[in-house]
Amino acid sequence: MPSIIIHKAGIQDLETIQNIGRQTFSETFAENNTEEAMKTYLEESFSTEKVKSELNNPDSYFFIAWEEDNPVGYLKLNSGAAQTELQDDTSLEIERIYVKKSHHGQKVGQLLYDQALETAQNLNKSYLWLGVWEKNLRALQFYRKNGFEEFGSHTFRLGDEDQTDLMMKKILD
Repeated sequence: MPSIIIHKAGIQDLETIQNIGRQTFSETFAENNTEEAMKTYLEESFSTEKVKSELNNPDSYFFIAWEEDNPVGYLKLNSGAAQTELQDDTSLEIERIYVKKSHHGQKVGQLLYDQALETAQNLNKSYLWLGVWEKNLRALQFYRKNGFEEFGSHTFRLGDEDQTDLMMKKILD
């Protein structure tokens, strides 16, 4: 198996981020949601304007996992006002760790998480936090294994449906 390399992403990676985001979100959530809800979410969340704005935000950090010339996953982190909630200056949000289904079980998610941890430490953050869908058991198991604990929940709207995300955090040493 070729090794996975993690690179910080920039505006030149816009299409790569869009493509991985759309593919991995669909692979993970399509079977549990309507086609219409998925289509709307993917169009809005990965539009060129939205991704360009996120990539240009100095408080957001993107990293892409590469297997040779093939992007296989990505990480999006938010600090300060870029955070979707909390906006605590002592925290760093993991908004997305997305890995292509073809690479599940190959430690790509762990490498991306390790990058998140390293970034939080370099930014002198006190804790990492995230929201994860309560029915995404694979992700919940992954975060618990990495020392995250639940501290609340919030509503994630997909199409006409309200879904519950569990809020999880990990205190850093």
